[in-house]
Amino acid sequence: ACEDANDWDRQANIKLKSEQKTSRKRIKDLEKELRRKEKALAEAAALLVLQKKVQAIWGDPEDE
Repeated sequence: ACEDANDWDRQANIKLKSEQKTSRKRIKDLEKELRRKEKALAEAAALLVLQKKVQAIWGDPEDE
């Protein structure tokens, strides 16, 4: 009975470590996706700023 109890604890530790590894991988993947989206958002914001500057310098093409 004592050996079975120790084996159960060992199995629980293996399962816990596996779940932790899966969680770490998921977190890493989510952080990677977040960095990608942040870069895309920053690029879109920069393009909008540049577009507004171009319009301020040369005016709207719709005005002509």
